[in-house]
Amino acid sequence: MNVASLNFQGWRSYLELMRPANIVTAWADILVGFAASGSGIIFAQLINGEASFTILIPLAWLLLATTGLYGGGVVFNDVFDAELDAKERPNRAIPSGRVSRENATLLGSILFAIGIIAAFQVSLVSAAIAIFITLSCLLYNSFAKHHPFFGPLNMGLCRGSNLLLGVSAVSPMIGERWYLALIPVIYIAAITAISQGEVHGGKKITGVLALLLIAIVLTAVLALGLLGDYAAIAALPFAVLLAIRVLPNFIKAAREPVAENIRNAVKIGVLSLIVLDATVASGFAGLYYGLFILILLPFSMKLAKVFAVT
Repeated sequence: MNVASLNFQGWRSYLELMRPANIVTAWADILVGFAASGSGIIFAQLINGEASFTILIPLAWLLLATTGLYGGGVVFNDVFDAELDAKERPNRAIPSGRVSRENATLLGSILFAIGIIAAFQVSLVSAAIAIFITLSCLLYNSFAKHHPFFGPLNMGLCRGSNLLLGVSAVSPMIGERWYLALIPVIYIAAITAISQGEVHGGKKITGVLALLLIAIVLTAVLALGLLGDYAAIAALPFAVLLAIRVLPNFIKAAREPVAENIRNAVKIGVLSLIVLDATVASGFAGLYYGLFILILLPFSMKLAKVFAVT
């Protein structure tokens, strides 16, 4: 094996720790938050020549921020789970010896630092949210993930805060759009709850609970139509797509909570975060903005064939 091949394998192992397919779903969170802040109109202005691309600089910083924050969070997930993975998933980067635990810790720390620094370029509010996400990720990975209630709640808060990070492109709007964070909180809580059985199988009651939470999410994204500036009719096609993608897999996992069914439900659920984000974003910024976010789905699915999602 030549040096170039060795270097590629090394870089691939570090990318594996970062879960690239999942990071793409985090970009979608930022884009929906950006739309909810009222900034979605910027894209129309750019197309019409009414604005320059410099107006997108805050969005670029926030996308970099979420890349660092999400990447750091999943790297530390494997750092804290190294001993458990050595028994249950020995082929993963750390237990297999392809990446040392020390180097993984360094990578995760650098990614968190990049996330916070990038958010700071937008505003102090953005930086504060980034710090909260960092601390929440560390709390989840070190302790909360093993708790049946606080684990799903903690992970949901991380994701909801990521959406608010997108809203922080226009900081004052956080006070008006804070409730949007509840949607990914509930959705991720459903995925995290059912994922607790992805190795040895789960319980039917957990699957039923996850299904109930998904139903609440689908209802909530359409109920946003009660807001004066949210077009539920634009969100409806995306909500239908979300239901078609997620519900059959969660129903199957609830009926037969074996490890394989649960892993499939978790994988589809995570990738479908992009569809959820497209649903909410289309209500605030229109059908084309939602389609723009949805383009991320095949990209994420392609990466999911190369790198693990769960």
